[in-house]
Amino acid sequence: MILVVGSTGLVGNEVCRILASKSIPFRALVRETSAPAKVEGLKTMGAELVKGDLRDPDSLAAACKGISQVINTVSSMPFSYVPGVNDIQSVDLEGVKRLVDAAKGAGVTYFMDISFSGNIARHFPLSDAKRAVEQHLKASGMAYTILRPSYFMELWLSPAVGFDAANATAVVYGIGDQPIAWISFKDVAQFAVESLANPQAHNRVMELGGPESLSPHKVIGFYEAAMGKTFTVTHVLPEALQTQFEGATDPMQKSFVGLMQCYADGDPINMRHTHENSAVRFTAVKEFIKGVMAPA
Repeated sequence: MILVVGSTGLVGNEVCRILASKSIPFRALVRETSAPAKVEGLKTMGAELVKGDLRDPDSLAAACKGISQVINTVSSMPFSYVPGVNDIQSVDLEGVKRLVDAAKGAGVTYFMDISFSGNIARHFPLSDAKRAVEQHLKASGMAYTILRPSYFMELWLSPAVGFDAANATAVVYGIGDQPIAWISFKDVAQFAVESLANPQAHNRVMELGGPESLSPHKVIGFYEAAMGKTFTVTHVLPEALQTQFEGATDPMQKSFVGLMQCYADGDPINMRHTHENSAVRFTAVKEFIKGVMAPA
């Protein structure tokens, strides 16, 4: 039995959908406060539901009972973040460490953690938490896989961060010529499920990116060609990002700016070998754009 933690989130819910499509039994950890519609969706998939919270060790011990594999996709950012209650310290750091310990204590043999790219190397609260969890998992004695995906196209090429294709405007962090290995969260979920039964993925840290590492300017060029429009582009240069970072007082705000700074640094990942040896067909940026522009 597989336990999926973060089952109502972006990647975790997609992992559950894929497991269900393959008729692989899985248990989904949900909180008392999880959105009822998402919980109902998991029920429809055929998930075995278990209530628990990363801040509650007893609930994690119960959730891990009878489990052989864990897939952790959880993060407090951005949707469930509540300062001092459900935040980076209590969830992404202490909570996930608590989950690793509970899994080990329950006899779980394999634990997968979905982190983020190794090129996100600056120090900020979320980055520090992710790397600390990685080290804690490596030291646990369980077999593990740590997946480190690059920037999700669905988020970082969306209005949520200033990339508004519908209105042909884009905010670019940095000078815009830095390559980034944009990836679809759906491909990350597919790769995660594929890796469960792949011994070559075990006890490894794996960087994940899409088929090409492309600069933001190149991506904007693809959009312009597809839409027949010229984008209005605003750059937030490194100096401005550093000023924002120094002025941020909330850990989530500081982490978002840190992610923007690492975007500005660039995140190139050579994925040729991994793509050649994977059954997953990774989504190219042009293909993603075509899907975004397709009529509903």
